[in-house]
Amino acid sequence: MSVAVKNLTKTYGNQKAVNNISFELRKSEIVGFIGPNGSGKTTTMKCICGILPPDNGSIEIEGKDVYANMLTIKRMIGYLPEHNPLYTEMYVREYLNYIDGIYNKKAGRKERVDEIIELTGLTVERKKLIGQLSKGYRQRVGLAQALIHNPPVLILDEPTTGLDPNQLVEIRTMISELSADKTVLLSTHILQEVEAICDRVLIINQGEIVADGSAETIRKSKNKNEQTIYIEFNTSIKQELLEEIEGINKVQNVSVKEFLIAGNSKDDLREKIFTFATQNNITILTIRKVEETLEQAFRKLTTGK
Repeated sequence: MSVAVKNLTKTYGNQKAVNNISFELRKSEIVGFIGPNGSGKTTTMKCICGILPPDNGSIEIEGKDVYANMLTIKRMIGYLPEHNPLYTEMYVREYLNYIDGIYNKKAGRKERVDEIIELTGLTVERKKLIGQLSKGYRQRVGLAQALIHNPPVLILDEPTTGLDPNQLVEIRTMISELSADKTVLLSTHILQEVEAICDRVLIINQGEIVADGSAETIRKSKNKNEQTIYIEFNTSIKQELLEEIEGINKVQNVSVKEFLIAGNSKDDLREKIFTFATQNNITILTIRKVEETLEQAFRKLTTGK
């Protein structure tokens, strides 16, 4: 395993920000780390990076304990914090050259700095002061500093904040390509982003891991004994008639002709609805199963709704 978090607990005063959580991140894996604000995401990431010491538990990267091998671990991690701290009075190239010098005795490796500038799409802005950059380009500088020393583990806290739709696609593509030889832990509130690039999803709520698996697995696990059907008839139907069909637990009106029908039946509800329509001489215009989205599963897991 690339990263192993075991029984991690972190408390602020009387509040447990992280409560005895454990998970592992495999090599060449992109893991989406999602949860409501205040759920413990940033605290967990800071503990992994060695910025915050945990109250209990252990964290290992490539088999090395983070707090017993701090300097070695720092070279193994690239970290982009949620609030991207930058020296705004420095030029882009100057700043990246400076960061490169922190990690390498031979400062000013022009080839490496040029490579990172191109990789993160900063070529046009490389001669500007960081303070003159847009928020999106500042995020790119933050990504560049996290990558400059070519670490095997990337911890990215909201890396696409402030990016326009085109930049989002570019950064997502870059992160996907980086995962070929890096482990990536990615925190974001954009669930489409998680589904687009993440191999696995960790959902944290109130300091505890409440789901761990692929986006598809998490969607289905919260709805595996249920099925929801969308149906549109050619005429208005009384809701009470649909509620009488065997296996149907809930009927929701979309319009007088359209309904969302939920049930726990092991049989396909569509067969029973077809039988109902035939017996009542009603035409079905549209019928389809409705799959639960990651957003819906997330809300169930974090709010119960």
